[in-house]
Amino acid sequence: MKNKISNGVDMAEPAKRYSSLKYTLSILDTFYQVILLLLFLGSGLSKILAVGLLKFTPAPKILVRGFTPNYYFIVPLYILIVSIVYYLLDFPINFYHSYILEHRFHLSEQKIKDWFKDQIKAGIIFYIIALILIAAFYYILKHFIHSWWIAISLFWIFFSLILAKLTPVVIIPLFFKYKRLSDENLRERIMNLANKMKVRILDCFEIDLSKKTLKANAAFVGWGATRRVILSDTLKDKYSYDEIEVILAHEFSHYRLKHLLKLILVNSSVIIMSFYLIFRTSSSTLSLFGLSSLSDIAALPLVLIYFVLLGIIMQPFENYISRRLERNADIEALKITGLKDAFISMMGKLSVQNLADRNPHPIIKFFFFDHPPIDERIALARRPL
Repeated sequence: MKNKISNGVDMAEPAKRYSSLKYTLSILDTFYQVILLLLFLGSGLSKILAVGLLKFTPAPKILVRGFTPNYYFIVPLYILIVSIVYYLLDFPINFYHSYILEHRFHLSEQKIKDWFKDQIKAGIIFYIIALILIAAFYYILKHFIHSWWIAISLFWIFFSLILAKLTPVVIIPLFFKYKRLSDENLRERIMNLANKMKVRILDCFEIDLSKKTLKANAAFVGWGATRRVILSDTLKDKYSYDEIEVILAHEFSHYRLKHLLKLILVNSSVIIMSFYLIFRTSSSTLSLFGLSSLSDIAALPLVLIYFVLLGIIMQPFENYISRRLERNADIEALKITGLKDAFISMMGKLSVQNLADRNPHPIIKFFFFDHPPIDERIALARRPL
């Protein structure tokens, strides 16, 4: 298969098989997650864990409005134990999905020890982020009894913006070697494109993505002073200047057309709606599991169930919005650059290199695609704009 990919032979059948397996594993993992959370709640294990932590933490056990002064000790321990147990239970699906499948289709040459290192780093990052968000949830729940749902929503939205700003300078360097783009001609061309499209960027960088995957990628990341272009070596070394320019024109178009603001508004609306739904209905659902208050850390899995189920319901809507924005970014990039042939050849290369499903079934597109399928994007480029 590796030679077939490099020679550009039609990869429609392997791409369909690869994509089908990815969709299936994604569905299985989601339902598996819900089942585990329901079992954890329904069996009383969550309550047993919470009581056990309360018993063995050193702070006083005096309850005030459903809270205990030592919940600052309980929350980190509870999240740590639950995260580790869930990771172990989910490990077979995760390992097959992110390691075996990628190697089976020759999309990765990453060594297993390096994969485990990335898993550990990702786990630590996940734990820190989860701890901040969940600790804030319980703190606000304590101090804003009647309006906690809007306060915590605003905090989560604000935190997501801060995370977007920090990701290029804190998180990405933990996983990739990060350096200024060495190809000065390409860098100058990208900077000129950014100036032409009135996009301010710090600089252009490249990362060694090939150590983890053979897929190609480019990104326009960061916020404010951290905004920058990142090219993977798997893209920089295999695509022409014209192809790279039209890719980045697409990324810059998101900024130019204020798509990032629109996505922030959509995601913020989903967060607010989710917490409001929890606020309005949790008193009923808590009783189903023998719980009396959201302030009980044992009820945390119920909050997670809300978010998983709402995520399933809202995903098609969010994907539809995203596909519309991506289509508009394609149109803008083609108008700005005029590089239709480069766009078409770039899309063809990406579909082969990333084993993309070029023409998915409408149901698959509805549930899983946040970008228009490759064949639709190529058809768009061939039409008069």
